This record gives sequence, structure tokens and C-alpha cells, in this order.
Amino acid sequence: MPKKSSIKSVLIIGSGPIVIGQACEFDYAGSQAARSLREEGIEVTLINSNPATIMTDKVVADNVYLQPLEPESIIQILENHKIDAVLPTMGGQTALNLAIKCEEMGIWEQYGVEMVGVDIAAIEITENREAFRNLMGEIDIPMAPQATAKSFLEGKEVAQEFGFPLCIRPSYTLGGAGASIVHDPEEFDKLLERGLQLSPIHEVMIDKALIGWKEYELELLRDANDNVVIICSIENFDPIGIHTGDSITVAPAMTLSDKTFQRLRDMAIKMMRSIGNFAGGCNVQFAVSPDENEDIIAIEINPRVSRSSALASKATGYPIAKIASKLAIGYHLDELKNQITKTTSALFEPTLDYVIVKIPRWNFNKFPGTNRELGLQMKSVGEVMGIGRSFQEALQKACQSLEINRNGLGADGKELTSQNEILHSLEHPSWNRLFHIYDAIKLGIPFKTIVDKTKIDIWFLKQIEDLIKLERKIEKFHLGNLPKELLFEAKQKGYADRQIAHLVRCLESEVYTKRTEFGINRVYKLVDTCAAEFEAKTPYYYSTFEYENESVVTDKKKVVVLGSGPNRIGQGIEFDYSCVHGVLAAKEMGYETIMINCNPETVSTDFDTADKLYFEPVFWEHIYDIIKHEKPEGVIVQLGGQTALKLAEKLERFGIKIIGTSFEALDLAEDRGRFSKLLEKNNIPFPKYGIVESAEQALELADDLGFPLLVRPSYVLGGQKMKIVINKEELEHHVVDIINEMGANQILLDHFIGGAIEAEADAICDGKDVYIIGIMQHIEPAGIHSGDSYAVLPPYNLGDFVMTQIEDITNKIAVELKTVGLINIQFAIKDDKVYVIEANPRASRTVPFIAKAYDEPYVNYATKVMLGAKVKDFNFNPKKEGYAVKIPVFSYEKFPDVKKELGPEMKSTGEGIRFIKNLKDPFFTKIYSERNMHLSK
Repeated sequence: MPKKSSIKSVLIIGSGPIVIGQACEFDYAGSQAARSLREEGIEVTLINSNPATIMTDKVVADNVYLQPLEPESIIQILENHKIDAVLPTMGGQTALNLAIKCEEMGIWEQYGVEMVGVDIAAIEITENREAFRNLMGEIDIPMAPQATAKSFLEGKEVAQEFGFPLCIRPSYTLGGAGASIVHDPEEFDKLLERGLQLSPIHEVMIDKALIGWKEYELELLRDANDNVVIICSIENFDPIGIHTGDSITVAPAMTLSDKTFQRLRDMAIKMMRSIGNFAGGCNVQFAVSPDENEDIIAIEINPRVSRSSALASKATGYPIAKIASKLAIGYHLDELKNQITKTTSALFEPTLDYVIVKIPRWNFNKFPGTNRELGLQMKSVGEVMGIGRSFQEALQKACQSLEINRNGLGADGKELTSQNEILHSLEHPSWNRLFHIYDAIKLGIPFKTIVDKTKIDIWFLKQIEDLIKLERKIEKFHLGNLPKELLFEAKQKGYADRQIAHLVRCLESEVYTKRTEFGINRVYKLVDTCAAEFEAKTPYYYSTFEYENESVVTDKKKVVVLGSGPNRIGQGIEFDYSCVHGVLAAKEMGYETIMINCNPETVSTDFDTADKLYFEPVFWEHIYDIIKHEKPEGVIVQLGGQTALKLAEKLERFGIKIIGTSFEALDLAEDRGRFSKLLEKNNIPFPKYGIVESAEQALELADDLGFPLLVRPSYVLGGQKMKIVINKEELEHHVVDIINEMGANQILLDHFIGGAIEAEADAICDGKDVYIIGIMQHIEPAGIHSGDSYAVLPPYNLGDFVMTQIEDITNKIAVELKTVGLINIQFAIKDDKVYVIEANPRASRTVPFIAKAYDEPYVNYATKVMLGAKVKDFNFNPKKEGYAVKIPVFSYEKFPDVKKELGPEMKSTGEGIRFIKNLKDPFFTKIYSERNMHLSK
């Protein structure tokens, strides 16, 4: 049937600030859902407290409420608007919990709001572990022995009945918070108590742990007519015991027999139908025994768009959130078009003629001393996805996307060779597990030992062994006599030119020249949902090494936008926001837009954001081949954070135009010596500083600068490895630490101005004229990273004299750097004197916040300036009413053993926004008194 005629307006609930376990995949889902509903003429109202999202833009929703995700905010919306239905399945667990709370309070009934996409009964039964287990028993779906415990004593009784190992899972938590596998009765008491405390209803489910079983996920969609499609099967490389968000995953499933896959399908559909009569998306997780029987046990079902839904959408090209939102308002699957082919229906299940590999990205270095072992509680902060014609090619491309100073899997001289260290790593998995499996196979550790310690399917190990065998063949040659067939095989299996250069002992550029002479060139294939059975209309590409190229180059003027790669602390969703607005602005200027990115969670990698999407590593070789193929007018690097900026130097060297601020200006701002001379020439104050390359030099310089000192490496984002030191012992230790971790890199020493106020300004400059979009004052004193500070826009107590200095300095620096686009400048203020800490002529984390606070599309304006517009062309009209407060959000609960002290290195995972009318607001007075003179949260 067509959409319900009774639904004319829908409320979408967002997921709030980014935290570990709930990241920007929900911005992608919410944005897609809002656009999908508006296509149907439905008025969309959206609530979210995260300013760094596309979903909270006017381009996405009709009415946007940047408000706390609380029932009071929902009531305010329902008082202001006639809302017919609420869609709570696009905002993760946060949105579902709020929907349940409003239901319990009678808010939906009071205002006549229908819940669509799911029903409360379905949410309740999937979150109530005991009720879910009973239901599964009624429909003959096997589950592991388990029981609920609402007290410490009940938990002890369950443990005595089941025996160890056991799995503890708190009810109603996110990202596996508090979940753990317990082998030792002595650990059990502590972990049981912690699980009970973390559950909002003081309840845990205790399961018999299925150690060594394989884990699979299925993504489903169902319509009101009870039609069900399986969008994607996903296999976890890691076995049960590691949270799926921390596991490497592969689609389609690689090691599953067809008979067992059909059983999983039937069970997943049966489970979805049993939990409630709703139309929408579902994610179902299973454990499968690693033997010939392939016994199946259900783990859980999530009746909402999940973290895996974004991955499945990008893996298949099937827009799950978009279709799920249309199903929620009454459409049937057979009435909707496949968005890729435009001819087949949405009832057509995707077929893949390629493989995708997702690898998580961790930030353990931000939390020294924490337990880095992976388990049931998610700890990763982001992820990448590689697409290839084989598992091996997709695996190498995913490794190249991670930005962890590896050129792929192996062939870079960074292997671990200590057998004891490797064996310990295999038994205690961490962020480097995949690389240590490669090292173990290369070292000759038997497969039986590796399987015993990791429980990883031998098929995956054989695939990695095959790569090592290929490397050994290649190493027997030098570049001059390397056979074409062997080079072609290496490229087909995903090896980068850099890796091959390492194996044949030459330069990357020489390998590139050689393969070009051989005619071994990258070609581009369409992600088409149907294995080329039907013609695809959507230009969504991945690269491989074959002979047929499916990417047709147009004669339009075009621009490439480099994405920001995987989310991590210091470089998150804010940069994806900027990239998306850059694409939209370039389209408005008449350019064909080309997006290059490898993050499956983002709006930038939605197939209909840019005119062309290349889902490829933001890695030089891939970028260069796309540029050679497309021949754009130039490349925008200043929107994608440090990921894109690091490629600027190479783009310049290869004669590729950088659109906006030049590489020379970008490099000048990073080179502290040259930048300080620029400040001196313009009589701009800055802290005394020096540049060193060794601990000896640092100790000598410290005598001149005096303590305390701010120590930081060059060319980093998020305050990586920044620290305030107060004596020579601390200085020596930290400099040695930086050199060991980051290699050859200039290290900056600044005299730290204690007790200073910190502020920052963002501006747009066209090389001549400057418009300051916002000045923010931090609540914490200088010394806390700007990303971890509460900040107020506009400043709350900087006098006119200080504000004038900030404005003058911002104008001078922007023009002196010949900035074309965005610039962010950070200041320390003491005794009414303004010092420049640093300047970054690029998009900053704060731009989306200012844009939302003042209701102006500043990245859009800045991109148009990069493409030739002038600052004076725009009619800036910011809505400056009251104050906006930036609220940093942390995920410390994932790292309970870490010290929660803040400093110059950023640790927050996301941010929220709060609007206040004046400085007497209780929210402001509370945080000001709590945070202004304290350095820890």
C-alpha cells in the first residue's frame, strides 16, 4: 500500500554526542531518513544535541532542535508542532531509550503521536534479557544457557549453577558497556558488581560463554505486508568474545556453508516476526560452532538501525535507513525502487561480486595505562572499509586506510619477530592483532597453535599465508627482472606500490613507473547491488586491477574533495560535516564533485552526496590514480582534517592544484620557526619557543625557555603527544617517548603561560578580506586541549580591549598567510595581553558548532571562496541571541582503569551544544564553578 495518509509530519530522534559504541553512523542514518521522508512531502522535525552533524542542518530537516535529548525537549517540540509520528530507530540506543521514557510518561498518547519503525513491545522484549530468552524458547530458537540476576547474590547462584567461563552483560547499555567474559571466579565478584551498577535497571544477563564460536550478523528489512529481505550477511573475523564493533568483519560471509546460511536466514526472519508487528530494519547476531555441525545459537536482535546497518548499506549500496523510513510510513518493499539501479524493486536482495573488509580504529595511545585487551566491551573509536575483488585485496586496502603508519598488511619491515611477544599478543588480542597474526605465520608458528590461541577460522589464516608466499616469490627478484605476471598478481591482491618497493628494494615511484610500462593500471568498478545483472545508475566506485573500467569520465569541470578517513579522537565527525558542505557548495558553483573517503559510517560516503564517490583509502597511490583518471580542476584538502592535509605536500610536488589556501601557507603555519618570524614581523605576541630534534637539544633549550614547558610534535591533530612538563626529568622522558612513537619529527617547546585564559577565533578569508565567523572563550584555563574544554560563544568576560586585539591579530594572520578559505587561531590571554598559540588555515573542529549556533552555512561560504568567490559576495546574517555552550563528551566508562585528568592532549570523543539566554543561567553557573579552576573531569 502507499504511505499512510494520516502521517504528514514526523519527529526523528538523533543519537546525541559521539561516544564509543554510538558514532557518526547514526548521523548517516538520520540524514538519510530525513531526506527520504521529505521526498514524500512529509514535514520532518529533528532533535539532536550534537552540533557536528549533517542531520541537524536545514538542508536535511524542516525544523531542527539542537536540544538535550530529554522528555522536556520532546514536550517543547510537541507544543510547537503538530507531530503525527515519531521515528526513534535512527538514533541508536539513546533514541530508543528516550522513546521508551516518553511512552512511560504518557507523552506520545497525550499528544496523539504514533510510534513508527518499531514498537515499544519490540524494544522491551529485546532489551529485557529474560523475556527475550523465554520468547526464543517459545519459537524454538536455541540460545546459550543464561539467566538474569538483579542482585549480587542471584549472580553468585547463577555462576555456581553454570560454571566458568561465563559472560556478563548488563541490560539496557550501549556498545557492550560493562560486558565481560570471566574465566576466574576471583574476577567474577568485581565484574558482576560493576555490571549491576552500569545497568540502568540494576540487572545483568549471565551466559555460558561460547568460547571459540564464530560470529555472524544479518541485516534485515521488513514491510507492513510481512515481506522480509536479507540485505547483507556479515562474518566476524574474530570469534565470539570480542565485541562486533571491535572485530574485523567481512561481507559477504566467507566461511559459512550455504545450508547453514539458509538456516540463519530462516531463524533471523522468525526472530524478527516474533518480537513485534512493525515495519523497519533489524540486525540479528548469531554464534555458529566451529565444527562440521555448524550448530547455531542466537545472541541478540536489535529492532533498529544499528552500527552494522551503515556498514551493510555501504557494502551493498542498499540504503537501509532510507528504505526503512519509507517502510515506517506504510510503503511496501515491492512499491519502492532500488536506489542504485532505479529499475529493480527494493524487494530485490543485493548480490555482491566483490568483498568488503571492515577494520576498527582504536585510540589507546590517548589513554596510557589502560587495559588494551579486546573483549565484549567496545573500545574502538572509528572504522575503515576496503572493497576489493577478493578478500585479500579488500584486506590490504582496509589496512592502507587505517592511518597507523603501515603501508598495508606486511611488506613494510615493521614485523614483530619475538616469538614470545607474538604468542602473548595472539592470546590477548589488541589493536594490532591482525598484524601479529601475519607475523606469527611469517615466523613459522604452526597454524594449530595460532587457531588454538585466536579461535580464528583457518580459512582466513590460509589467505594471509598465501600473501606471505607471494611476498617470498617477489623478494627473489629486483625491479628490473620482476615478471609482469607476478607484479600483476601482487596488485590484484591489494599490495601498494610502497609494499612492492620494499620487497624489491627500490622506490615507490619506480614501481609505479614499472607497472605503468607493463600496462598494469587501476580500473574502477561500480557498486551496483546486483553483480552487474542490471545497469547501475549511481556512480559509486571501488578500484581493482582488471581490464574493464566502469568509471566514465565526463567533460565537466570537476573538483575532488579528500575525506577525513576513520574517526579518531581529535579528528571526528566535524570534518565529515565540512567535507559534505564542501561538496554541496562546489555543486552549487557548477562543479562535478568527486568524494574520496574510506569511512563507512559517514554522510560523505553516502552514494548520493557527491556526483561521484570513490570508496578508496585516503592513501597517496589511490588518490593519485583517481586524479589521473578524472583530471579535476584541483583538490580540496582543507576540509578533511590532518588526513587530507598530509597529502598536500605530495599534491604540490606532482603539480596538482590545491584549491584554496596553498601548500606553502599550510606548511608555513605548521613550521613553527617560519610562523614565529611572521608573527615577529607583524608585532604579534607569542610564547617563547624553540625547536628540537633530540632529548639533548631539549634539555639545553629548557635552560633558556624556563619551565613549565608545553612539548608537542609538529604536524599532528587533537593535541597528539602534547604534554606540559615542569622539570628536566619529565622533559627528557616525554621527548624520548615522542621520538620512539613518531620517528623523525620536529618537536616544539613553548614556554607555557600559566593561569592564562584561552580563546579561539575562526574566520573566512579570500586572501584579502577577512570575516570572523566566531570567537569562543574556554571556561577552563589554558593547558586543557580546546577539544576537551567547555567553550562559550560569544566570549563571556573578555573586555573590549582584548576582543579588539583578537580581531586585529586574526585579520593580520589570515592575510599574511594568504589564506583562501577557513582559518582557526588559538590564543592565550594574560594580564589583558593576547598571545598567539597557533594558527591553522583549514577547517577546524569548532566550525560546525559556530555554524549551528549562528545558523549560517560557513563551510559552504568558505568553499565558494576557495573556488573563486569573494568574502564581500556574501550577506552574513548570524542569529546572535544569547550564548551557545560547547560541551565536551568523554567515553571514560570504556577505560575504567585510566586516570581521568585532562591536559593538552585531547581525550573527548564528541560534543554537545546548549543554548542559554544569559550568564545567570543555572547550567552556566554550575559548569563555570565546577570547571573554571579544575583540570580534571
